[in-house]
Amino acid sequence: MRTRPLLASLCSLGIAAAALVGAAPAQAAGTAAAARGTHCPQLSRQLPWYGHNREALQQVIDERGTCSRPQLGGYGEDRPVAAFDWDNTVSKNDITDATIAWSLRHDKILRPRSWKATSAWLTDAADRALTEACGTDRPVGAPLPTSTRPDCADEIFEIRSAAKTMSGEEAFAGRWNHRRTVPEYAWVPQLFAGHTPAELTDYTRRARAEALAAPVGSEQKVGTHTLPAYVRYYPQQRDLIRTLQRAGFDVYVVSAGSEPVTEVWSAGVGIDKKHTIAIRSLLDHRGRITTWNEGCGDRPDSRGGDIPYIDGKRCWINQEIFGVHGKHAWDRQDAAHRIAIGGGDADTDVTFVGDATGAHLVLNRNKNEIMCRAYDNGDGRWLVNPMFIEPLPRKKGAYPCATTGRTEEDGTAGPVRRADGSVVPDQLDTVYGPQAAS
Repeated sequence: MRTRPLLASLCSLGIAAAALVGAAPAQAAGTAAAARGTHCPQLSRQLPWYGHNREALQQVIDERGTCSRPQLGGYGEDRPVAAFDWDNTVSKNDITDATIAWSLRHDKILRPRSWKATSAWLTDAADRALTEACGTDRPVGAPLPTSTRPDCADEIFEIRSAAKTMSGEEAFAGRWNHRRTVPEYAWVPQLFAGHTPAELTDYTRRARAEALAAPVGSEQKVGTHTLPAYVRYYPQQRDLIRTLQRAGFDVYVVSAGSEPVTEVWSAGVGIDKKHTIAIRSLLDHRGRITTWNEGCGDRPDSRGGDIPYIDGKRCWINQEIFGVHGKHAWDRQDAAHRIAIGGGDADTDVTFVGDATGAHLVLNRNKNEIMCRAYDNGDGRWLVNPMFIEPLPRKKGAYPCATTGRTEEDGTAGPVRRADGSVVPDQLDTVYGPQAAS
């Protein structure tokens, strides 16, 4: 396991509040930073951010990094930590979709002995649909002809993306903790069972090259599905990550994707494998991917039961970065053992982004729970930014924070609550659209 020594206390460092929208620029911090010269790496002013988000992030960088602590260097025990989700946070569009689409177009999914055995929750309806669409004429372990059988590609992609079969039947059923996993996410590395991590890495590199070369806005077909053909690194996020690293931060990616896939992409922003956390598949005696993955905290290895998803991202951060093991890895830690900056775009990120002590950066994709937290802005440190490429327009109506904004462990929807138990009122969308960048 990739553990990191416990961080020394950061409590003595000041944390200035950064208001969500319309906050005053951190002029004092900026002046102090300039006075300290080379110890104060600066975010580029050539890249547009919404409102005063750049200034708020710069203030945290100055207060926690080498600007205030020029002795930071190397990988010491007291380095501040920043952690980011990947898909639609650091990059525009989904790198898992790009890899699956490429793999389906190139016949890289191997026929399993039993579709039902690929997931602990796959339904009989999904098993039948996959068997009928993909056939049984290929030997077990041989590549499925997904490039020439669009029905097979369709069923696989529909189950991965919508958790349903092409006929609309539920693809997964049973019980799971809805704040620790989601079967269609866990199914992705399970689809690549039988391959080596090196093979999956190679497929991802090929898919990445195609996605980066495709024009912004371009689309591709998988069976009858239409999805984006392109992926782009956000220049602002690349600059933020590099600035944080220069300022002495340990910067991590924490994703609910497959780890070999995420590692290929995170290298493009200077984040190595040690600092990339995603679903970790167990390997068989031949070094090939299985349908099992590592557990977190006090949870055993399983077929998708605990992955870096919602509360699972907190567990993996606590365990892998701060060295908190056992059942307490699922708990919110004290400020000295939490990240300084967290960034995400979806409800799967809400827990770890909320744990950040300096800034909670959210790219607005109109996801209920994380936007309820962001707009409620309980600690004054939530920063909402439209997506840097093809931002969404304003959400119609309010986010249902007071009634159904939160996903509970049993999968039901409930109100979003603050730490004191009070209910977050419904929130209107105020940071959106192409006109929002400045």
